[in-house]
Amino acid sequence: MSSVHGAGVVVTGAGGGIGAALARRFAAEGARVVVNDLDAEKAKAVAAEIDAVAVPGDASLIVDDAREALGGTVDIYCANAGLGSAGDALSGEDVWSAAWDVNVMAHVRAGRALLPGWLERGSGRFVSTVSAAGLLTMIGAAPYSVTKHGALAYAEWLSLTYRHRGLKVHAICPQGVRTDMLTASGTAGELVLTPTAIEPPAVADALFTAMAEDRFLVLPHPEVAGFHQARAGDPDRWLATMNRVQQKWEAVGGGGGAGSDRGDGAGE
Repeated sequence: MSSVHGAGVVVTGAGGGIGAALARRFAAEGARVVVNDLDAEKAKAVAAEIDAVAVPGDASLIVDDAREALGGTVDIYCANAGLGSAGDALSGEDVWSAAWDVNVMAHVRAGRALLPGWLERGSGRFVSTVSAAGLLTMIGAAPYSVTKHGALAYAEWLSLTYRHRGLKVHAICPQGVRTDMLTASGTAGELVLTPTAIEPPAVADALFTAMAEDRFLVLPHPEVAGFHQARAGDPDRWLATMNRVQQKWEAVGGGGGAGSDRGDGAGE
């Protein structure tokens, strides 16, 4: 893609999984890539593999360092780092706060740092790894589901507000992806996500197709579009169906929460 070759790209949470797949694909297309991850060794390993630059650390705080590493300009920012927080309505403030900070506020902080420059020059691209949980929901993961809805809402707002000023926004919404975060999702993930799980490079392929088509919503699992339509068309029927999935999960011993995992961002 001509819009990618030579572009300065930042991928957060890129030490493995979806983030690493995105970084590899951008590098293969000729982009100059910054690989970010909380795990410095993982970030450095992926960066060395693709001749990129590693900028480890908290994804909320690395925009300035990443911009400097790219020579002063970030053309594409992939807000991929995420927290796959399990839990229910009774989960503690610390669980909810951590999920909100990583899954939503890290995106907001990146936008705050990048938007002035993008709007001044009339171009920029923001890629948000949301997850199908942001369009639908995920059993056994209230903090994750709610904050991924927030990430989608932020991406939508950016797109509707700034698209006429040159900002392109994409929301990646996969279901199960074979990453460490899927493994950490426990029995809920095994029931809902594992049967149709895909490999991380398939997510990168879906993003590049959406970029070529200038399309906001990126659905590596195309069937999610139908689920989303069913949810909007008949909410009560959809909720009843999901409640049956919840009961099935409880019947096999789920429902206790599986902790949380700071993973690659998709959580599916």
